[in-house]
Amino acid sequence: MKRIILLLLMLGSFFMGAQALTFPISELENGGIRPDSAMTEEGDDDTSSLPSGFRRTLEEKAHKVYFFKIEEEIAKPAALRVEKALAEAERVGADLIVVKINTFGGELESADKIRTAFLKCPMPIYAYIDNNAASAGALISIACNAIYMHSGSSIGAATVVDQMGQVQPDKYQSYMRSLMRTTAEARGYRSDIAEAMVDPDVVVPGISDSAKVLTFTTQEAIDNGYCAAQCESWKELLEKEGVKRYTIREQRYSFIDKLVGFLVSPAVSGILIMLIIGGIYFELKAPGIGLPSVIAIAGALLYFAPLYLEGLAANWEILLFVVGLALIAVEIFVIPGFGIAGVSGICCVVVGLAFSMIGNVGFDFSHVPVEAIGESFLVVLLAMMIAFPVCIVLCKKLFESNIFGGLALNTVQDNAEGYTVAEDGSKGLVGAEGVATTILRPAGKVEIDGRIYDAMSAISYIEKGERVRVKSYENNTLVVIKA
Repeated sequence: MKRIILLLLMLGSFFMGAQALTFPISELENGGIRPDSAMTEEGDDDTSSLPSGFRRTLEEKAHKVYFFKIEEEIAKPAALRVEKALAEAERVGADLIVVKINTFGGELESADKIRTAFLKCPMPIYAYIDNNAASAGALISIACNAIYMHSGSSIGAATVVDQMGQVQPDKYQSYMRSLMRTTAEARGYRSDIAEAMVDPDVVVPGISDSAKVLTFTTQEAIDNGYCAAQCESWKELLEKEGVKRYTIREQRYSFIDKLVGFLVSPAVSGILIMLIIGGIYFELKAPGIGLPSVIAIAGALLYFAPLYLEGLAANWEILLFVVGLALIAVEIFVIPGFGIAGVSGICCVVVGLAFSMIGNVGFDFSHVPVEAIGESFLVVLLAMMIAFPVCIVLCKKLFESNIFGGLALNTVQDNAEGYTVAEDGSKGLVGAEGVATTILRPAGKVEIDGRIYDAMSAISYIEKGERVRVKSYENNTLVVIKA
């Protein structure tokens, strides 16, 4: 009798557990159990309380679905998040992936990385377009195994443009056409339609007869084989794919993920570069470890650390940046004038900063689009061009403002009030010759007739020991040139 009662209890627990863990989609949409609550943070089905045999039976019936979104500009942060999402989906043993797409496009390099990752993914990926899949968004949508679209959505308009929205030359369009064509062929779509989404000159009879790039509405995409069906939610997508029972793992971002994604964006990278350049400039104006040094070091750490952690910045690129700073310092403090060391240092700094933003592998740049390299150099050079004039203006304004007013004497000692300056006979030295006792870059000291005077070079750096001639006497300082 006890055995019969025990058997009944086991059967009852089995059916109760099955009802709690396997449920139709209609129950989910009508306020039933949240699908993501059926999977723990580690990705294991919440069936630990059941006997192992029953638990294994349930797991065979329920699909593991991994869900994430692409709802921002297609740039490095988006590509990094997609890479992490696919890795996590594989780690938790997902049976399929659903990606919700709503984007107007972005960087071609990042879009190509996402496209390649989708094509190589061992799990089927389903795109759910909610509103827009334009430009780079169209490319990554076509790379999915199937496309579903919300009513009122669109896909297409994949012409390559710059940051100002201007259409790029044909060599860029040709590269984009080839990406769209090969991706469409890989997924079984018509390649001529994919090319028409890039090039207005591509005519598809009955579909695209005008000189405009092709864009499909939801119904047009369905009619032409670029959309499997219209869905009002991504859960409806699963139903149309025949997935009745499932557990869901949704990508969640930690604070570190969000911070890294924020710091590697091109706009923030440009600001950090300006902080680095500005800190170095102010430090050179007033040598010594102070606030400018702290700002420059902090800017460099915030710039390189996220890029290094995400595998973009290589060791040699960071080393190249450091070598560039060292060469600039040598040029300023050791070698007078501005020559090979200074130019080489600036080049090393620019190259180190720019190459850290692109996804080259070591010294191999073959898979990096030319426009991606150009864009990284553009960000660095623009940041520098903005930083230098801003630093010059700030350097002048800071000490004239009320904030630092206490650091300088503003009282004017007018001759009319009886103020005079003792004459030291320096005006009479104009035309006299002497020897530089220190390097003049441009200020230093000179010796004339056995006496030491403060002097300033009028044109260029003057080496210690060189003969000089006094050109003029200005602001109580001798202005000299090489004799």
